[in-house]
Amino acid sequence: MLLSREEMTFDFGGARLRPERDRAFLEWAMNQFLYGEITGIQVGHWLYGAPDLEAARFLARQSVEELQHVDNFLRIMAMMGLAQRPAHGLVRFLSTGMMGGSWAEHVALEMAAGEGFVLLAFYALIDTLDHGPSVDILRRAVKQEERHVAFGETQTRKAIAGKPWLRRRLLGLSLVSMWAVTRLARFMQTRLPADHEVLRHLPAFLAHTNRCAELRLRRIGLLDRPLAELGAGARAALVVEAYGGKALEGLFRLVTLPVRVLPIWPRQRRLTDTYLADPLVTKPLPAKDDSEAEAA
Repeated sequence: MLLSREEMTFDFGGARLRPERDRAFLEWAMNQFLYGEITGIQVGHWLYGAPDLEAARFLARQSVEELQHVDNFLRIMAMMGLAQRPAHGLVRFLSTGMMGGSWAEHVALEMAAGEGFVLLAFYALIDTLDHGPSVDILRRAVKQEERHVAFGETQTRKAIAGKPWLRRRLLGLSLVSMWAVTRLARFMQTRLPADHEVLRHLPAFLAHTNRCAELRLRRIGLLDRPLAELGAGARAALVVEAYGGKALEGLFRLVTLPVRVLPIWPRQRRLTDTYLADPLVTKPLPAKDDSEAEAA
């Protein structure tokens, strides 16, 4: 990943979340995680639009891992006696409302940024939750989340190379996701005890989360200066440009739908069209010896 575990770790000063005392908060938090993992089914959409075999293989593995994470959180909730509840509207917005309309938006918003936010929350739970069996499950799952984030970062860098307009669009959409995380944290602050040993750190943890998100944007190449140097007007312009561009593309698709056969609207080339030229197909496999051939 472009950020290390140390950079993403927040110091809670040894404060602990205890299942019996903090049951209400843990039930709320685990249900947000559960919903986020359920949205892993969206990986299937992107598997269909994978740009190459390497990406397709990664997504196939990720889809299995996301469904395993659903089982993980159900197991954690059962061990702590937590009930399943609906996710908060802002969590649904971040998980499904921010679903990308293109491969670049998917890897930037859902994987690099979105799973980056989730990873910070995983680290926070691992560092504070006083429930050994659950922490053990999270430690195993976090390795997979780290791979997902790293994949999103790498793929975003590839997508924006030589495309400044796409860089601006992804930056504008990323600012919206950061705003949604801020709103969610404010909602939590109004309903959580301010004197709790862990939850009192929430404002500082939010600031840390957004600092990490900003640092990731800079290291990916979406942001070329500190966000503090972008005024409110510049940020608003980026958001308007991003959503305006997406709206125009949607309108163009609608208008040109009846004439898709014309060159002005070529069919999207999918992996089924390009796989014979894919490096993993054209690269020769190492020769097998006789024993390996017989085993095969």
